[in-house]
Amino acid sequence: MPTKTLNQFDVIVCGGGHAGVEAAIIASKMQRSTALITMDLKAIARMSCNPAIGGLSKGQIVKEMDILGGLMGSATDHAGIQYKILNQSKGKSVWSPRAQVDKRLYESFVLNKVHSSNITLIEGEVVDLVVSKQSVGGVKLRNKEKILSKTVILTCGTFLNGLIHIGQRKIRAGRMGENESSGITESLLRLGFKSGRLKTGTPPRLNANTIKWEELKKTYGDKNPIPFSYYNKNFNPPNIPCHSTSTTVELKSIIEDNLKFSPMFSGDVGGVGPRYCPSIEDKIHRFNHHDTHTLFLEPEWLNSDQIYLNGFSTSLPEKIQLEALQSIPALKNVKFFRPGYAIEYDFFMPAQLKSTLETKLISGLYFAGQINGTSGYEEAAAQGLIAGINAVKNITKKDPLILKRNEAYIGVMIDDLITKDTREPYRMFTSRAEYRILLRFSNSHLRLFDIAKKHKLINVEKISTLNKIVKSLDRLNKSLLMGLDKESTNKVLGLKKETPTKEKISLTRLLKRPLITINDIKPYVDFDKLIDPKVLYLKKELLIETEAQIKYEGYIKRQLEQIKKIKNQEHLLIPPSFNYEKIKSISNESREKLSFIKPETLGQAMRISGIKPSDISILSVFLGRK
Repeated sequence: MPTKTLNQFDVIVCGGGHAGVEAAIIASKMQRSTALITMDLKAIARMSCNPAIGGLSKGQIVKEMDILGGLMGSATDHAGIQYKILNQSKGKSVWSPRAQVDKRLYESFVLNKVHSSNITLIEGEVVDLVVSKQSVGGVKLRNKEKILSKTVILTCGTFLNGLIHIGQRKIRAGRMGENESSGITESLLRLGFKSGRLKTGTPPRLNANTIKWEELKKTYGDKNPIPFSYYNKNFNPPNIPCHSTSTTVELKSIIEDNLKFSPMFSGDVGGVGPRYCPSIEDKIHRFNHHDTHTLFLEPEWLNSDQIYLNGFSTSLPEKIQLEALQSIPALKNVKFFRPGYAIEYDFFMPAQLKSTLETKLISGLYFAGQINGTSGYEEAAAQGLIAGINAVKNITKKDPLILKRNEAYIGVMIDDLITKDTREPYRMFTSRAEYRILLRFSNSHLRLFDIAKKHKLINVEKISTLNKIVKSLDRLNKSLLMGLDKESTNKVLGLKKETPTKEKISLTRLLKRPLITINDIKPYVDFDKLIDPKVLYLKKELLIETEAQIKYEGYIKRQLEQIKKIKNQEHLLIPPSFNYEKIKSISNESREKLSFIKPETLGQAMRISGIKPSDISILSVFLGRK
């Protein structure tokens, strides 16, 4: 069949997962002609693993995306069936929202948004790139069609030479029931990119009708939930319970006796798996001193007969999976809709990317999602959003969007990816952010509002809503400067058995006391009058943020001072063509790593693993000579 060339686009997005959807929609919103190419148009935004969005630090990412024009927050609120703020036993800086969602509602919402956007949808398999003079010019499909574009964003998920493992059984697939993608890896290798192999997994899906629900522990979400999107005025999700149980000593014994049948232990799986989301085999092998582990049973949609078994990711043979689970009393008669499996796939070392997610080797080519070695819907979606924005910025010759580590968890993630040596699937955690006191879920709008306006990522209506939120927060803070009479103050202190005061003090000073919360002072302040009526639906989040600003005031000032001190390092640019080989006084290890990663700033160079402080000092001297 002769090659057929289709019309040229500004942006081509390859892959219809969470990264691809965000990239395509934002590019289209920014008035660029956009094509989304995927192997199955019915699988767009498919939630291939757990039926949940958010979690520790992941919830912050979704909130950040919402401010920057992303879709995930709105989709979650449309499909959410249970909401929780995690980490509430700790400080507010690490609180994180999470929602159980109805997969079907989530996917249909996103699909409708894609169809209602000015996006050209193409069902096909990309097997090669059109490249000329180190610049991308489009893609080639398996059917010999050539589609031209100014930029290309690869969001290939787990499909690049994907291989599923269930015991000794191997299936060439990108997901269960979906074909792998071959050709892209080979094309990129020919262009000089370096690849690796990673692994992830998913647990079995259980038949709800075969579970003894009365023997499980039932858990609900928060009674007064907080939405992910700042623009969701009609937020009233059902509070559908999830259930939990524990593994048994018998289960532990069954898995120990059959570890030799797990491809991860037999050596059949070459890819490295996620350390922070271990399989049940890993848990039992690595944490052998624990006889039991907690499992969560989560519905995949409202009134679902299909249950996601969180905590039981596995690649053991189906028969052994079933035998092990049936040792749990509540699952004595359980049946599968689908067994758990492991999947290994190709990824490309993200150190080959700029902070815009554009590749260093080929201009106009962007990588986003699991192709960069990440794990999780949220991490993928955020990369897709940033790649989509920067692809448009590239075309229009405008300043790119580069988020700093002190501005967003998204900034932390991208900086980690392009700076550190990725050897295992990357997952975002609050502990990865050195400025996490500044990166609260409740202040995403304060951190990113000006950036969103500068880059024209949100419309007038959303700007108006965010302005009302900012002004409401300001009024709340000012109102707490008022003094509270001694009698009322001591009444509040008495609630927490604190020492009474002999003087009139402000509500702000009162809130600085560790045991006093904003709920304790509600009888003395009419918060509803201080919040704009049009954003009153965000009252709970606004009060959380007000309290956090007051309690963490000293820590916040300290971190801002730290940022000022290192600002010069982040602003000292390193030319892409800088020759590290000429600096003979730095170590061979540092020279090798700097030459491969090619950091964009001195600050980024400092964060590369294994780079010595003395080598950074020498590098700064050389840069100062320029």
